Amino acid sequence: MRRLLPEPTADVTVAELMDELRPWEHAPPDRPHVSMNFALTLDGHSTIGGVSRPIGSTRDTELMVGLRTRAHAVMIGGATMRAERYGRVIRDPKKREGRDALGLEPDPLMVIVSGRLDLPWDAPLFTEGFGKILIFTASEDEPPETSTPVEVVRHPDRVDLLAALSHLRKEHGVEALLCEGGAVLHAELLQLHCVDEIFVAHAPKLAGGRGPGLVDGLDPAVRLLDVVWLVYEPETGELFARYATRA
Repeated sequence: MRRLLPEPTADVTVAELMDELRPWEHAPPDRPHVSMNFALTLDGHSTIGGVSRPIGSTRDTELMVGLRTRAHAVMIGGATMRAERYGRVIRDPKKREGRDALGLEPDPLMVIVSGRLDLPWDAPLFTEGFGKILIFTASEDEPPETSTPVEVVRHPDRVDLLAALSHLRKEHGVEALLCEGGAVLHAELLQLHCVDEIFVAHAPKLAGGRGPGLVDGLDPAVRLLDVVWLVYEPETGELFARYATRA
């Protein structure tokens, strides 16, 4: 891969890009440092056929996994869990060892925001038994027995994301949180001004039709971002960007 900004270089690897990231060092006192990660088509779609996999490439997956290795916790919404049916978020033992060397748990805490607790309980994330899962919900329903330990935190009426972020920081020591969507969850976090960085894989693909983008439901106001780096993958034509949000 070639770094285009801030200083052009002949080659850069995902590992080198990840070595630059220590988000836990920049966490505010009352919540985690929050990063968002998404892949987008040229016409702004975040899914094709309801899932994100057709958009990215193996390089995009490598970058996504790299970002997961630098987070205490990974957050998704209930709709994303239903569509993508997550399993263990870091499968490579060497990457889990690398987390341990950084002082992180081998498996990031998996955080799901699900208002109705309508989740695919037979998905590998619940059945494989690795790591821990924390669910924020407004439902009074009880989850079924799962192989992976599940903790449920209930909020009245709807999930309060500010309270959820505070809970993650105070009760679980989460200083670096990676949010992988979906678009509604991303919009709500941005609306609350709780997002510090955004990572986007811009894929040279056209999805056509209608579908969700990076955010869904954000108020119509221009929000300026600062470009931290741009990296080009010549084999796939993808452009990987890291943006910092402005206060």
